[in-house]
Amino acid sequence: MALAIFDLDDTLIHGDCSTLWSQEMVRLGWVDGEAFMQRDSELMAAYGRGELAMEDYMAFSLAPLAGRSATDVAVLVAGFIEAVIAPAVYQDARETITRHRAAGDRLLVISASSAHLVVPIAAYLGIDDVLAIDLELEGGHFNGRTRGVLTYREGKVLRLMDWLETEGESLEGASFYSDSRNDLPLLGKVSQPRTVNPDPALLAHAQQAGWPVLEWG
Repeated sequence: MALAIFDLDDTLIHGDCSTLWSQEMVRLGWVDGEAFMQRDSELMAAYGRGELAMEDYMAFSLAPLAGRSATDVAVLVAGFIEAVIAPAVYQDARETITRHRAAGDRLLVISASSAHLVVPIAAYLGIDDVLAIDLELEGGHFNGRTRGVLTYREGKVLRLMDWLETEGESLEGASFYSDSRNDLPLLGKVSQPRTVNPDPALLAHAQQAGWPVLEWG
């Protein structure tokens, strides 16, 4: 049994769940839609260039959650997954997950999005093992802050190494599927890197390194 590791945003799904959730918060009336989505766009553009300080994005995107009940938010996220995320899952992603599961591989999603989104999305896909950006709670309510190492760039590697030790797993024969240049640190750690609809920087690296380039739709 080997590990099959998946990025989430723009890898398993068409789009970024954090931005899609930002749009959902606009629909819920939690934020000023135009200004909030403009800032989201600016930060995500920095992410695409490999220049984002994830702490900045998390402070911005979690502010509307501060003071809200985790239970109440989970109900809204469940509806969001059904209405928005489910139709956005790539069919090729579903088939790849099924193939790895049939081979007896252990499936893991590791994402730079918030756990309150990633965990239930992974559960919808039938994946129990998840590493994502963890959020602080106070009395069952979000306080707008993260906790621990952020699963972003080298932080994904750090969190994964801790998880491997805890779970008694290894990267022998492991594969990792991702679309983003920001995942190069982790792609370089596995024996079977797989680029999915890669951004230009990752595509150039994959072609030079001889990594498979997958086109999922």
